[in-house]
Amino acid sequence: MIGPDDSKLIAQVAQGNERAFLAIYDRYASRVHGLTLHILGDPMLAEEATQDTFLKLWSRARQYLAEQGPLLPWLLTIARRVALDRLRLEARRPMLSDTNDPDDAWQILPDSESMSEESRWRSLYFAVQALHPDQRKVINLAYYQGLSQSEIAEVLGWPLGTVKTRLRTAMEKLREDWNNK
Repeated sequence: MIGPDDSKLIAQVAQGNERAFLAIYDRYASRVHGLTLHILGDPMLAEEATQDTFLKLWSRARQYLAEQGPLLPWLLTIARRVALDRLRLEARRPMLSDTNDPDDAWQILPDSESMSEESRWRSLYFAVQALHPDQRKVINLAYYQGLSQSEIAEVLGWPLGTVKTRLRTAMEKLREDWNNK
């Protein structure tokens, strides 16, 4: 099973085991790279962000708590933060256009070797698709573009209170749908 195996591997990484680190890298590098590439839109920056993510995994493996959830979401959270930090560092913002379609990310992230993970990603994809279009828009801008609520309000020309309400409602709906899967 992937869960317990990941827990053992990350515990070994925390003790400095390079083989365990490489096993985690082999297992999840493509997913991390897919997410960073989607956020950054530049293969070179995505490579750097992927490397930075795994360097953080190596140095912070002791911070992972298995009882709080599986390794992959924790690792993808690190990757997302690294990619958004890279955007800020480079003073770049992705262009807001139809070509930067968040639907593409759902095709990249799942791993064909893990059907249960595939099912969970797909269920999240459908939960996002079931949201009202305005809620999907704010989720995309907040999560993939890394914009603050104030920045989203400015980009969309909406009042800040509207952005906050739609984002909160969308997150509650996703949490409800995700927990019922």
